[in-house]
Amino acid sequence: MERIEKAVITSAGKGTRMKYITSVLPKCLLPLLVKDGIDGKKVAKPVIDLIMKSVEEVGVSKFCVVVGKMQGRILMEYLFDRGPTFVFQNEAKGFGDAVLKAEDFADQSPFFVHADDGVLTSGYDVLSRAFLEKNADAALFVRQVKNPYRYGIIQFEESEVEDFMGHKLYHVNGVEEKPKEPKSNLAIAAVYIFRPSIFSALKEVKVNQDQELELTFGIKNMVEKGKKVIALSLDKEKWLNVGDPDSYFDSFTYAYKEL
Repeated sequence: MERIEKAVITSAGKGTRMKYITSVLPKCLLPLLVKDGIDGKKVAKPVIDLIMKSVEEVGVSKFCVVVGKMQGRILMEYLFDRGPTFVFQNEAKGFGDAVLKAEDFADQSPFFVHADDGVLTSGYDVLSRAFLEKNADAALFVRQVKNPYRYGIIQFEESEVEDFMGHKLYHVNGVEEKPKEPKSNLAIAAVYIFRPSIFSALKEVKVNQDQELELTFGIKNMVEKGKKVIALSLDKEKWLNVGDPDSYFDSFTYAYKEL
């Protein structure tokens, strides 16, 4: 049976919302306090450790970390003994551009893509199973938001929504990035599974010289080319975000109490 054994973690962003600490430390090394070992004592674990552990539990054994030229060296030293592949995004050209850097690593295999500024408390097994059982080209998580014009938003047919392991499963027929008139309030979360067709979809996108290549542009292109893109609702799962001070405080507090 097909398995998802690879994961790409994008960690080349500047982390400007968490200055000044991210001027010297990649935000994925910011810690959350979680229980560790049989004695249940709290330890400070960097977010990237929690990300890697979460996807390892669903079968991932090979990692590619996309790093930037500013704080990349620190992250490479921290992860070196674990043997991931490192690739560089020297200029901040967008999430989609960062994913493109991992094309050689992915080769012909399906793979997770995970942003480095947060981790889900659960759900990775459900996303993986949905991707494989539905023979999808892309699978992603979505969550309801009050301000959809700030996010990448999916479109779908209500009649095609189904239940999958207690989650709503949407068959995506459109994607918009920060739409002025959103067609839904379902925003794309920062955990995905793709087949390698995402790379050609991203390469075909034309952006202006001063515009970043968003990952949603590639997903939109996949939908328009007839690729099968599915989305699962985030319900019980919580996204522990360390990308800005308020979210980091909330996530730190939640992790200390619940994890």
